[in-house]
Amino acid sequence: MTHAYNMPSYQLTFDDAVQVHLMLMDGWFANRIAAHFDVNPGRISDVKFGRLHEGSYEDAMKRRRSAAA
Repeated sequence: MTHAYNMPSYQLTFDDAVQVHLMLMDGWFANRIAAHFDVNPGRISDVKFGRLHEGSYEDAMKRRRSAAA
């Protein structure tokens, strides 16, 4: 029998990674972002340093610039 606590955490998508960058830019703590997405804080670090979902930072910057315009 598999219990819910044994299920793997959520896997971040590219759009999630863009949202992670935007949240980091807004000053969120990485552990709070990890809790929000139900992932290990290491996955937030992987996104932050470009090891996961390459190009997501650039996309976040485009969205940030277009929102400011």
